[in-house]
Amino acid sequence: MRIEVVGRHFEMTDPIREYAERKAEKLPRHYDQIQMLTFRINGENHHHTSEFAVELVIDVEHHEDFIATAKEHDVYKAIDQVVQRGVRQLTDFKEKLKTGKR
Repeated sequence: MRIEVVGRHFEMTDPIREYAERKAEKLPRHYDQIQMLTFRINGENHHHTSEFAVELVIDVEHHEDFIATAKEHDVYKAIDQVVQRGVRQLTDFKEKLKTGKR
């Protein structure tokens, strides 16, 4: 499984990259046919507030990509939310496969 962490409009630091990779390593527990994970972190600077938009693209075998997004003022909270939403999508998909409802 490959993990990519891409930053746009802000400086990507090693702690942020390592945090995202560490969170991503837990996803194969929920569904083992993940081929690639891509985090796209976009730093949006408005007049007085800075906000981070994080998108997680989960590429799995024999299915379209799962995409989860989150916006937060703290990049670590946004990463946590997007991983949690990705886990939910994977577990729902796995449950559909088990029950046969496609």
